[in-house]
Amino acid sequence: MASRVFSRRPAPAATVVSDDRPLYEQVRYHGLLTVAVMGASVMQILDTTIANVAIPHMQSSLGATSETVNWVLTSYIIASAVAMPITGWLADRIGRRPLFLIAVLGFIIASMACGAAQNLEEMVIFRFLQGISAAFIGPLSQSVMLDINPPERHARAMSIWGMGIMVGPILGPILGGWLTESVNWRWVFYVNLPVGLATLALLWALLPATGRKDRKFDLFGFSMLALGLASLQLMLDRGAQKDWFDSLEIWIETGVALACLWMFLIHLLTARDTLFDRRMLADRNLLTALGFMIVIGIVMFSSMALLPPMLQRLFDWPVIDTGWVLAVRGVGILISMWIAGRLMGRIDARWLVGSGLVIAAYSLWQMSQWSLMMGVGPVVVSGLVQGLGMGLVFIPLNTMAFATLGPAWRTDGASLLNLFRSVGASVGISVVTTLLATNTQTSHEDLVAHITNSSVALIDPSTSDRLGALGGSVMAMVNAEINRQAAMVAYIDDFWAMMWVTLLSVPLVILLRPPAPGGPAASASDMGH
Repeated sequence: MASRVFSRRPAPAATVVSDDRPLYEQVRYHGLLTVAVMGASVMQILDTTIANVAIPHMQSSLGATSETVNWVLTSYIIASAVAMPITGWLADRIGRRPLFLIAVLGFIIASMACGAAQNLEEMVIFRFLQGISAAFIGPLSQSVMLDINPPERHARAMSIWGMGIMVGPILGPILGGWLTESVNWRWVFYVNLPVGLATLALLWALLPATGRKDRKFDLFGFSMLALGLASLQLMLDRGAQKDWFDSLEIWIETGVALACLWMFLIHLLTARDTLFDRRMLADRNLLTALGFMIVIGIVMFSSMALLPPMLQRLFDWPVIDTGWVLAVRGVGILISMWIAGRLMGRIDARWLVGSGLVIAAYSLWQMSQWSLMMGVGPVVVSGLVQGLGMGLVFIPLNTMAFATLGPAWRTDGASLLNLFRSVGASVGISVVTTLLATNTQTSHEDLVAHITNSSVALIDPSTSDRLGALGGSVMAMVNAEINRQAAMVAYIDDFWAMMWVTLLSVPLVILLRPPAPGGPAASASDMGH
């Protein structure tokens, strides 16, 4: 079947790399190259959240409405989802080094264009282009980090890479809020210029070239997957805004997504030349890791989407203070990733993943005990605990996902892992925000049913006299407090739901196979060559 996917015809001489040594033996200045790869990765993942803070300022500056300005975020998400699956094919056809350099350069140019945009139409177009470049950077950075390290150092490599992936979304709101308030919202995009240029220069100087493959492009498969993912992302992003299935648009997007993704799956299983080698589907570790990536997307990114507005609206915390408190989660991630990197190879990696999931679930239980009377302590503690849990999951999971996957499939595998994490985040955010709105309304109705003018006045006679003098303004204050209480109940319901999702995923750990003592299995390592 390999001949169906990778042609056995010799590539032109100009496309063959003369150095047949493993990539990690070709690398000069390994530390600097790692910094460059991580710079690109952090820059890309940071931009998924840094722009969110600036949306209100963009709205007024670009003359957009509260509904249309959301296309600044939607266009980026759709572009990333559509372009990410072809990363492996492009890396094979033009070479991973050229693709990485083009992606970083394209990201820099698109960022500058976003900062200079004069109207919403320009901003949406430039964000779409930025999303395409970002789609390539994520998988390429992960596969490069694996290839420039020998198998016995893959756990450490994934620890370093994971720190950028997990900490980036936490630092995004802090940096975005500071730039927006201290300088201008346009600097949310301009800040990519110095980091991007330094990264580009180091990659140009240090990243070794890899061979190219004469790999046929699966136009039908890509079209079905791209249309299906774009429709799915549109449905998830606009569902709450359109009141979900009360809207014809949502029905159409759902139908197109289901039909196209189903056709892509059938095509993948039956066609000769496909976008991904179907043998990857036989890798149990990769398939299980894809399922866990959805859980990580739901738990980590959903909680990060819920907490900033909750702390700012219900507790009146400033944007910067909110960001710094939530950054404690990053401290937990850094600590547990360092621990996981040290423990990998000494104990069964499945125990690390299972323990991390249980710890993350415990942090969500802690969050379900919050109240409007709490201070900063519970937020810091639960954030630290959740970071510890997520870090223990992320590194062993990524290491095991690639432990049985051949080097020839690493870029495709990284594309799928990044894609599933992104889809999981989109699904999770859509579900929890919908539950939040629904449960807030339900809780508000339940609380209001117990509050009337007379019931408030029955507290004591003096209160009754004061209420009579103040009239309706007191009831307005009472209603505002009811709104806060109802919203808090809804947030707690979301935390409970995420806790159960996390716990229910724990049994899937038994499906994983731990890495072989010497690194990836030799049989797997030789696949595709």
